[in-house]
Formats: sequence, C-alpha cells, structure tokens
Amino acid sequence: MTLSDCAAELSPRSTADGSFSLFSSAFAERFHSASGALSEARHTVVGPAELERFLPGSTVVVVDVCVGTGSNTAALLEAAASRQLQLHWRGLELDSRPLQLALADRGFGAQWSAEALAPLHQLAAAGHWSSSLGSGEILWGDARGRLAELSSALQGQVDLVLHDAFSPRRCPQLWSLEFLAGLAQLLAPQGRLLSYCSAAAVRASLKLAGLQLASLQRPQQPAGSLERWCGGTAASPSALPASTWLRPLTPMELEHLGTNAAEPYRDPSGCNSAAQLLAQRSLQQQQRLARGEIESTSAWRRRWGLARGST
Repeated sequence: MTLSDCAAELSPRSTADGSFSLFSSAFAERFHSASGALSEARHTVVGPAELERFLPGSTVVVVDVCVGTGSNTAALLEAAASRQLQLHWRGLELDSRPLQLALADRGFGAQWSAEALAPLHQLAAAGHWSSSLGSGEILWGDARGRLAELSSALQGQVDLVLHDAFSPRRCPQLWSLEFLAGLAQLLAPQGRLLSYCSAAAVRASLKLAGLQLASLQRPQQPAGSLERWCGGTAASPSALPASTWLRPLTPMELEHLGTNAAEPYRDPSGCNSAAQLLAQRSLQQQQRLARGEIESTSAWRRRWGLARGST
C-alpha cells in the first residue's frame, strides 16, 4: 500500500472521553487511542510541550505531521492562547477528509473554543490560516515529499514537531529512519519531537538521527513512578529533564533498543510502499539475528516477564 492508495472509508468512533475520532478502514486503525482524542492531545502534545518554557509574547514554531482531525492543533492553539503565545505552524497531511468530517461534527465543534476552531475552518477552506494566535499553512500530499520543502525553510528552527501518523506496522513510510532524520533536522537546539509511539524501531531511529530520548509519563501514573510502559516518546537535540510529563527511559526500555524490534524501517528513496518497507526490515532482522548482532525480542520479553505481544 502506498500513501496515495489510502483514501478509503472513514467512520466516526466514540471514545472514553466523549471526543470525536475516526476509524480508517485502509489502515484498520483508529485515529486516536480508546481514551479519546482530547485526552490524547493533552497528554501527548500539550503537557509534554511544556509551553511554560516560552515567555509570553513568544512565537512557537510548530510542524504537525499528520494533522488528521485537527485535534492536536486545536489543543495546542488553546494552550498557546492561555499563555499569550503565537504559533508559526506548518502541517503535513495526505487526506483533507478527516478535518472536514471533524468540522462537520457538532460534538467536535463543542470540544473547542471559537478561537481554536477558526484556524481549522480556514485550513479546510483555503489551506492556510491567520488569526490573533499566529499563522499557518498545510502542505497536502505525501509527507515524505513535502518534508523537503519544510527543511529548506525551517531547518534548525522548529520548537515542536508533533508526529501522529498511524502505527509503524500500518504506516512504516512515516516512521522510517530517513523520514525521522528529516524531522530531526528541523528541530531547534531545545526543540522537541513528541509522539504517542514508543516502538523500539522508532526510538532507535531517533537516536541514530542524533536525538536524546525521554518517555512520556502515562496519564494515570504519578510523576517519578517507575511504570514499565510509557505514554509515548519525546526526542530532542538536547537532554530532556524529568518532569511531570517526561521521565528517563527505564532499563527495560533501554534494553528493548538492543533487540531485533529496534531494527529501523529504511526508505532511502522516499517512495517505497508499506509492504516493501516491512519485507526489507524483516529480512534485515533475520540476517542480524543469524549473525548474533542483536538479541531476539522474545528473549528480552522472557527476561522481563512480559507476555508476547505486550510491546
């Protein structure tokens, strides 16, 4: 499946927090976790962004990968407004329908302030927005191709990269070593890439791209707890101090990066299909295991007492 093949049925889904979400039959995945789009945006984007780092009146440069329904964008707009910040925003998105479906839903509109909804309506109508909260533009199409345009304009300047593509097993094109390295090059020295994803292949690729890693705290766990599983990943050119929202990777997570699960998805041409990327990665995993270069994920699971499929 190529990204251009993914214009398939989208259907609304209810979530635990009552927020609007969608299900994609092309990817056989929800757009958001079962906890809900609103909860996910707060715990994966707004909290870990730690906007208190920026002085009131500052402009925060944002790249939003896979805008989807616009929930992450709206949540960030509201948070920025509350701290008197402006956004210089760029979005990457293949399909305009999720945003259109969200804006047509009465419940989605009720989730957000009028100030946050206005930019989304402008994006859906014209592909760009401008308001008292800043300005933005969405680049439609395969994000792999559009990323080059951002790189020439924003390299080393981006404060926040929000990465919200479908899971690596469904959409490896947007989790490849090459794509993640391109996002890493956008980041300012204190910039942060934030994602719900904690897959070893993604984290290993971010490390290869020169970024330092932290785990996102699970929303139900107190800061500083040693829970085994996290709520996602933060990555930055600079060290990420522990906080209410971030914690260091645990020994279990660090060891995960030495298993065959950490083999990156590789897409040097920037145009391979999901099937090609998955097949190539599987072959590489087999070859490295045979040479004894990496540990099997099953051995790692046994050592940590994990059930199969728990990663």
